[in-house]
Amino acid sequence: MDAERARTFLLSLPHVRETVQWGDNLVFWVGEKTFGGRMFCLINLDGGKHGAISFAAGPERFAELQESENFFPAPYFARAHWIAAREWSAARNAEWEELLRNAYAIVHAKLPKRGKTMLEQAHSERNERKGR
Repeated sequence: MDAERARTFLLSLPHVRETVQWGDNLVFWVGEKTFGGRMFCLINLDGGKHGAISFAAGPERFAELQESENFFPAPYFARAHWIAAREWSAARNAEWEELLRNAYAIVHAKLPKRGKTMLEQAHSERNERKGR
């Protein structure tokens, strides 16, 4: 896996939006940032001490992954059980997809009911426009 392949995978998930923030970081959100979306993954294009990628892991997976030398608590987000990978070789492609899909699911589950309803309505409206 690399940044471009991860980006393609992340953008294939439902309701995912991407922003560029904090320098050269691609931030992936469940829903629109401006409408109450929540971030679940950050790809650091600069690499360096903050690692290649950070994502929501949940308490159990966070504890498990930080035992590996390839992962460490994500700077600024560790208190929310985010983990960072030093480099892309920390996992195989299928493992990355599972980890990132899980990050998405964790954050999506925490969206308030109103936020989930807004996502579904926006999705339905887009589909209606395509069908016309």
